[in-house]
Amino acid sequence: MIEMLALLASPLAGALVLALYGHRERAAEVNAFFSIVTFGAAAALTGRIVAHGPLRVLHEQFFVDSLNVFLVALTAFIGMTTALFSRPYMRIERDHGRVSAAGLRLYHSMYQMFSFTMLLVLTTNNLGIMWVAMEAATLTTVLLVALYRTPASLEAAWKYFILCGVGIAQALFGTILVYFAAERVLGPGVGSLLWTHLDAVKASLEPTVMSIAFVFLLVGYGTKVGLVPLHNWLPDAHAEGPTPVSAVLSGLLLNVALYALIRCKVIADGSLHQAGGLPFASSLMMGFGLLSVVVGAFFLSRQRDIKRMFAYSSIEHMGLIAFAFGMGGPVASFAGLLHMTMHSLTKSAIFFAVGHATQKTGTQLMENIRGLMRVSPTVGWGLMLGTLAILGMPPFGVFASEFLILTQAIALRPWAAPILLGALGIAFAAIFGKVQPMVFGDTTAKRLPHPPALLPVFAHLGIVLLLGLYMPPYLAAWYRQAARLIG
Repeated sequence: MIEMLALLASPLAGALVLALYGHRERAAEVNAFFSIVTFGAAAALTGRIVAHGPLRVLHEQFFVDSLNVFLVALTAFIGMTTALFSRPYMRIERDHGRVSAAGLRLYHSMYQMFSFTMLLVLTTNNLGIMWVAMEAATLTTVLLVALYRTPASLEAAWKYFILCGVGIAQALFGTILVYFAAERVLGPGVGSLLWTHLDAVKASLEPTVMSIAFVFLLVGYGTKVGLVPLHNWLPDAHAEGPTPVSAVLSGLLLNVALYALIRCKVIADGSLHQAGGLPFASSLMMGFGLLSVVVGAFFLSRQRDIKRMFAYSSIEHMGLIAFAFGMGGPVASFAGLLHMTMHSLTKSAIFFAVGHATQKTGTQLMENIRGLMRVSPTVGWGLMLGTLAILGMPPFGVFASEFLILTQAIALRPWAAPILLGALGIAFAAIFGKVQPMVFGDTTAKRLPHPPALLPVFAHLGIVLLLGLYMPPYLAAWYRQAARLIG
């Protein structure tokens, strides 16, 4: 109970404090402090769940088990490292005149509010509160994407708001349909929206209603995940917002939206399976996931903006994760959870390195970024190692998770394996061919007024490398336990 309250109260209190003092000189340190406290609360909550099992608090309105506590810990950790990274990054943006004092106050307060909304989505047991928190996450990130107030950033924020607003409205209709199906079994009241209650009676839910509900939920939350063809907001939001926002969008928000989709998939497939039907929800996730992998891979070769390129890489990887969860089974779900972890850590590290690279060169166009290794070897190595990791090169952990997904595809869906392999090959050629000349060659970079925060880059990549070489038994058992909850 105390750990849960601390987890949610810390970012909410941080948002209120920084709304008043977010423009002060030490605001970045205050932002980092609240993020560290949040991570401490997440670590304490994780320890409690590992030791004592699932936790239900506040009349079952909040529920934490092995599945969502793993995402809570990941979200709090990356939220903390991103806050540390943003300290020098946002000061350089201020020195360059891109952000005003009012803009810094907005950034710091909305950063903490964004953390609060994501943690609320992950810990609530109520599908209605989950929807509200997801909508609040959209509103906070719209303000962050539009932080620079340029025509391009305002257009990106507007596109993000409209597309995700329409999408989240579909998710609301899907949630209403779930309540309609549950009311006949559980009776009217809040209990009919509690996931634990729905999971217990999923075999008794009307399969036709649940099928229709999942279609709306997939469109709604799939828009936030960035699944093709619902992805159009994602590249613009990543390219035009501040780089710390790009890091948490790719590393955290996409995971949180996919988590909401997974919880709904478990209920929908449970009702259809018991009724003797096909796994409709799983089939939809596989189809949209595979389409996202292919489209994301082909669009990579057409990009000139480095942040847009890695945004399309996120679309590709989220499609791969959705495909893994769609296949089902303990091994595929294990691989999907592992890939969520590896992608979040690696992609956020890449955006950290990209942020400093673009500040050094004054551009996001890849053809104008050259020779990073000469002016800042740490930035150059961070970008190159992060690129190799996200492309699935051994011994990084992304290789292990992608290998598991591909072997499961060969075993369970052999027709999809060649498509996945071809798309991953195209993505490798596109990304590596563009990043290699950026790191090596004649330099176009310059010195920065504040030393870059590169510890988060190598901390993330170090964890990804470690998990690629050796996974502790307790962590593997944790993933297996979470995978069994997905089915």
